[in-house]
Amino acid sequence: MFSRFFHVIFRNLHRIYMIPQMEYVSRHPEKYSEEQMYALDRLCIRRMIKPGRITTEGYGTHNLPDEGGYIMCPNHQGKYDALGIMLTHDKPCSVVMDIEKSNAPLVKQFINLVRGKRMDREDARQSVKIIREMANEAKQGRKFIIFPEGGYHRNGNSTTEFKPGAFKSAVWSRVPIVPVVLIDSYRGLEERTLRPIKTFVYYLKPLYYDDYKDMSTVEIARTVQQRIQAILNRYLAGDAPASLEE
Repeated sequence: MFSRFFHVIFRNLHRIYMIPQMEYVSRHPEKYSEEQMYALDRLCIRRMIKPGRITTEGYGTHNLPDEGGYIMCPNHQGKYDALGIMLTHDKPCSVVMDIEKSNAPLVKQFINLVRGKRMDREDARQSVKIIREMANEAKQGRKFIIFPEGGYHRNGNSTTEFKPGAFKSAVWSRVPIVPVVLIDSYRGLEERTLRPIKTFVYYLKPLYYDDYKDMSTVEIARTVQQRIQAILNRYLAGDAPASLEE
């Protein structure tokens, strides 16, 4: 059986017109606001997941800072991760993505609409440039998703080591760090089944600058990973999803 990802693509072939539409909108920021571009991205996500029989529940949105920019740091499970976050995150946010993966058809348009950042992990100078851009824009109020694990490792509801460099943009900009827990997100577009599935997104209490100003990025990375893994462990132990909310 084809994976759910290919089923979603096949069932949306009649909406292929949306790709040039997304491209056009992303190229004309003088005509379309950030909110309009984000809304178009979310519309595309909803149209994609309906035939895929995917639903996503978000918890802890009350933990998100009311004002200003912040950096969301989730565990990384698969292709669906950023989509699930965007579905449950009402305010426009952007994402940092590997430069090679970001230029695939449709993915490219998604990234362009949210003015995403393309990072070349093999080029240290370019990576630092992207992190500085994130820091400057977060200071101005933008919100970003960055995956501290770097890539996804097909390890389900568990984490691998969080990379300290992912937290430099928050340290340089002094904005809040929001740990985000993704549960069963790997099932979204990876599974070879069309059975209905439900994924979960949990926004945990942020680390504000005063909370992490005396910590190294290694300590911040370890703290965020431990908080995320603690929620995953409770879920794996059988806690009901609604009971996990902080």
